[in-house]
Amino acid sequence: MSAFGEIARKAGGWLPLIGASALLGTLGALALPMVLGRAVDSIVYGGTPVWLWLAAGLVLLGIASDLVDAFAGTACVAGTTAWLRNRLVRHVLTAGHRHGFATGDLVSRVSGNSAEAANAGPALVTVWTSVLPPVGSLFLLAYLDIWLAVAFLGGVALVGVVLRLFTVRTASVVTAYLTVQGRIAARLSESLAGLRTIAAAGTADREERRVLTQLPELHEQGMRSWRVLSGAAAQGAVVGPLVLVAVLGTGGWALYEGRVTPGELFAAGQYAMLGAGLGSLTSVFGRLARARAGATRVGEVLAVPPVSYGDGALPWGQGRLAFCGVSVDALLTDVTFTVPGGTSVAVVGRSGAGKSVLAEVAARLRDPSAGTVLLDGVPLSSLSHNELRTAVGVAFERPKLVGATVGAAIGTRPEEAARATYAHEFVSRLPSGYDTPLSSAPMSGGELQRLGLARAWGATRLLVLDDATSSVDMVTELRISRAMIEAGGRTRLVVTHRLSTAVRADLVLWLESGRVRAMGTHEELWAHRDYREVFG
Repeated sequence: MSAFGEIARKAGGWLPLIGASALLGTLGALALPMVLGRAVDSIVYGGTPVWLWLAAGLVLLGIASDLVDAFAGTACVAGTTAWLRNRLVRHVLTAGHRHGFATGDLVSRVSGNSAEAANAGPALVTVWTSVLPPVGSLFLLAYLDIWLAVAFLGGVALVGVVLRLFTVRTASVVTAYLTVQGRIAARLSESLAGLRTIAAAGTADREERRVLTQLPELHEQGMRSWRVLSGAAAQGAVVGPLVLVAVLGTGGWALYEGRVTPGELFAAGQYAMLGAGLGSLTSVFGRLARARAGATRVGEVLAVPPVSYGDGALPWGQGRLAFCGVSVDALLTDVTFTVPGGTSVAVVGRSGAGKSVLAEVAARLRDPSAGTVLLDGVPLSSLSHNELRTAVGVAFERPKLVGATVGAAIGTRPEEAARATYAHEFVSRLPSGYDTPLSSAPMSGGELQRLGLARAWGATRLLVLDDATSSVDMVTELRISRAMIEAGGRTRLVVTHRLSTAVRADLVLWLESGRVRAMGTHEELWAHRDYREVFG
């Protein structure tokens, strides 16, 4: 099922009410000209005023229908928007970094495009009910006089052609506009993340030009939207009066011949305007086109396959890690090695050797394109989500902390983990300690890394550190290394550029151009000149 259809179905609870309200309102609008015509005839020829009272009742019905439609439509779109945004956020978090969208573009899809897509259900109902006025007008005009219907039918055919062209062009233009808007949002997000760097480099003017370089294209797409809308309005300005003139001319001749009454001629004119009115129809079809465009961009995010997990569990073990012929696109090639459980291995190599990619694969933040990764003999892909994330912890060079407070950012048993990673000392100096709001806790790069280590500290089998102590001073790094050794019972995979870290590791994995150059102790590898050059 397409994203548009799925989103439309989600609004199903409100759609019957929206449809019933629209149907009653349309039927009332169709009945009103006939009733007013009878009222006119009662005035001209004399008769009961009941038609005037009936007309007043139909007007009140129309008002009530509009109120119900406004309430139900707003509630439906609001509820669907909330559901869709929640689903998008969950899907993005489940898919991880593999979603492939720039941050600003993704925010644009989640915030703005989802609100447009949420109109799918109400827009569909409105489109279907918008067919009733021209169809009903045709039948009622045929009831009054067959030639009135013939004159009306020719004009309505032109209306259909105009609406068809308008809908196709609008969908194309809106999609293009939203795409360019997403690109600008992506570049703006990048700039906001690097404001300090931009200020320090004095490149604000150049960055402004980079962010806004597609502004002329956005303007052009906006102008295309205006031209499509104005073109439809201009065509409507011609087609609508033509229909009205054709029906009134035919009706005038019928009145002359006595086939219709003055009231029926008045009703015929109202049906001509009701059935051929392009103003309301273009807004209806424009809403549908925007909903389709929004659903298309939302659907592209939802089409990204989420990470799948098994239901397996780990046997007893200390984190024996094995890579069996692992390849990742052109980044890693046929990587095979085994790390005994409970040992530490330093991953070294020149920049671009594939160290961070290997760390991501070991933590199952990225799946290999070939090969298998085993933890205590069990493929990572077969583990349940809870089992995997309990067993494997990851700390990065530039950790992104999330949570309301410092303690929440660390996770369970925050003080114990902070003490182990020597973060407790500076956390205790914060205004409210572990309850200090994260946004009010200024931290250096080293302090931020220690909190990142504390967040990963609870891993039971494998601790993956991707240059996670690069900003920590040598003394603190030594203390953290000792703490990891004393904790024992789990494997430590440490991506590093520091010679001291490689010296203290039980094993060293030496990567070169995405392949394993060698694996052994630091002392064994030190005999290679190329290995020594890795550390400068």
